[in-house]
Amino acid sequence: MSFKKTVAIIAISAAPLAYGQGAKDWQGEAELGVLITSGNTEETNINGRLGLVHEVDDWRNMADFSSNYSESENSDTGADQTTAEKYKAALETNYKFDERQYWFLRGAYEKDRFSGYDFESTASTGYGNRVWQRGERSFLDLSAGAGYRYNKLETVNSDGDDVEKEAIARLAAQFNYALSENALFHQRLSTEIGLDENNVISQSETAIKANIMGDLSMKAAYRVKHVSDAPAGVDSTDTETSLSLLYGF
Repeated sequence: MSFKKTVAIIAISAAPLAYGQGAKDWQGEAELGVLITSGNTEETNINGRLGLVHEVDDWRNMADFSSNYSESENSDTGADQTTAEKYKAALETNYKFDERQYWFLRGAYEKDRFSGYDFESTASTGYGNRVWQRGERSFLDLSAGAGYRYNKLETVNSDGDDVEKEAIARLAAQFNYALSENALFHQRLSTEIGLDENNVISQSETAIKANIMGDLSMKAAYRVKHVSDAPAGVDSTDTETSLSLLYGF
């Protein structure tokens, strides 16, 4: 991977830190993982993420931005080739009826170079409930709602279209459990069911975070995305394993 591209990805992931530190009403974390190998295997992996949360009595606002880039050396030509390039953004606002129940409005955008889509986007709204909570760090949120999906394909499908658009039903869950004062288990699940074409897109993230010192933590995560009706020539299931550093602010 070129030096300029490496710097650009790191800068995009880390630049909002200055804003986050100045905006005291917001809390969040910046995540950066870099793995470069040489010798028998030449490979570079970079993943970055910025998560923000703002919560007051009646509202909870969340923003999540992430990127993933991977490059390896072609064994036949010796040239570098990109093996993964993905950018994601999700924004969500919750209006809290009480301590547990809330209404959510959510929008998401994903651009994955190797997914068969030029981009994927959804907007959804519905009802959520914090069905269990212990302290500030351990809780279980469940939500259900409806919305709309608009995906742009890289090539024309069998129907002669290059766009997938349909109403969706969305189901989601988030489970956080404090293993100790310094360790947290995190599980996030979601499924979006197409009501017209019946294309189901499900995603999962399983992670463990452990504090190293101060505001610095280590995170190990495993992510899975499954598309029931994936574009032609593309695998239905993608998996991703990452090890990264987190800076909380």
